[in-house]
Amino acid sequence: MQQVTLGGGCFWCIEAIFQQLKGINKVTPGYSGGIIINPTYEQVTSGETKHAEVIQIEFDSDIISFQDLLSVFFATHDPTTENRQGADVGTQYRSIIFFHTNDQKEQAIKYIENLEQSGLYKKIVTSVEPLTNFYKAESYHKNFYKNNPDYGYCKVVIDPKIEKLKKNYADKLKIINPS
Repeated sequence: MQQVTLGGGCFWCIEAIFQQLKGINKVTPGYSGGIIINPTYEQVTSGETKHAEVIQIEFDSDIISFQDLLSVFFATHDPTTENRQGADVGTQYRSIIFFHTNDQKEQAIKYIENLEQSGLYKKIVTSVEPLTNFYKAESYHKNFYKNNPDYGYCKVVIDPKIEKLKKNYADKLKIINPS
């Protein structure tokens, strides 16, 4: 198993997306990249801790490649807006890849370069940084979308991302509730 830590807006959104993928063993919401040890959600949302809301993904690279994770990551959030995803504004919502290995760093940088050269995006602001810390979020954030599918934020913000994922990455999805 390998790990990578990603931030692309609210961790409820990206957790819900990556939980859908084959080869993902575990997705843990948390906080990374800041200056406070063991921050709380309230501290992070103040924007003063410098932490980003992130997910730490444990994945089987024999089933899903790091390139596939990058593809889903960039397709399901806006990597061109600094410190913002939709109505979520602040450094805690920045687009960031916290790499765990030098190979991940090199692949992420090259992936971003290729995206920029493709012309699909204007300037990408996603930063690529080494993971220096990860603090698990409070337990009520774990599986937020699964546990609260009718919550307004889930319906308005997460549901459209899940639909986009299903449309564009059907071959990468776990079979959920097979009939």
